[in-house]
Amino acid sequence: MSSSGNLLEVRDLKMHFPVREGIFMRASKFNKAVDGVSFSIAPGETLGLVGESGCGKSTLGRCITRLYKPTSGQILFQDQDISTISPRALKPVRREIQMIFQDPMESLNSRHTVGEILVEPLVVQGIGNSASRHKRVAELLDLVGLPARSVTRYPFEFSGGQRQRIGIARSIALNPKLIVCDEPVSALDVSIQSQILNLLIDLQQELKLSYLFIAHDLAVVKHISDRIAIMYLGKIVETGPGESIYRDPQHPYTKSLISAIPVPDPHHRRGRVVLRGDVPSPINPPSGCSFHTRCPYATGICSQQTPVLMNHPGSHKEVMAACHHIGAPAPL
Repeated sequence: MSSSGNLLEVRDLKMHFPVREGIFMRASKFNKAVDGVSFSIAPGETLGLVGESGCGKSTLGRCITRLYKPTSGQILFQDQDISTISPRALKPVRREIQMIFQDPMESLNSRHTVGEILVEPLVVQGIGNSASRHKRVAELLDLVGLPARSVTRYPFEFSGGQRQRIGIARSIALNPKLIVCDEPVSALDVSIQSQILNLLIDLQQELKLSYLFIAHDLAVVKHISDRIAIMYLGKIVETGPGESIYRDPQHPYTKSLISAIPVPDPHHRRGRVVLRGDVPSPINPPSGCSFHTRCPYATGICSQQTPVLMNHPGSHKEVMAACHHIGAPAPL
């Protein structure tokens, strides 16, 4: 844990991918997938990260696990800046930070048995001997609710939910402190989603884990998260306690996401906030507020000045939003 009390602190993180064009493949443009993101995660906390496809959520998760080396900014994990350290120095850090991927079939080696998949992290990190490793594999299968005989089977012999349980077992094999969950339930049936979410919650309590939970479904994120961060076009536009954001969203983009959540009561109709246009390209984002091209509240200042992520009068003290018109009346 850092001196600030946080397990992870991300400061002004940017991930700009070069777009190469022409005969000489020169990088004349950049895809600004993550463009100045800052947040923190405390020990045992779950931060939900929500946004449309293409907003940079998964790229941010891969930067934190250092699958990508960020363009600039800092990733402070237990007071250590891991954004620029070498692959050799990263090896012990990888024991502490793990990732659960969206599609377990793509992330699991189809030529390896479940036993081989789960023992591999232990071998790579040089933990234990053969007997202790096989004992650990049995413990992992029990933790995620899979039978012991699964060790000799291959990933394609399991259902989607069972494969995700294998992915979760692999992510906790090294007793990490932080797990980046990259849309871990979006590819699963609704009935299975709740089982996986409950499993993640149980493991968090039992193993004292912290999560960065990435999803595009605000209802799913609300179920598991302590705090929520809303991301749009590479930037965080609102953040705060999950219940506060769900009950009283401040940013127009957050209001649109919440209005799209189905209401189980057929007699209750929620006012739908429909956004105009499409998400702009991160290669050439709009000036000022990146959301102003689709925002029903937008005025001249929105295209000229980038709003600061801050707390606004009248909102919950822990909620911060990046908007020039917080508290403005609904447009006609």
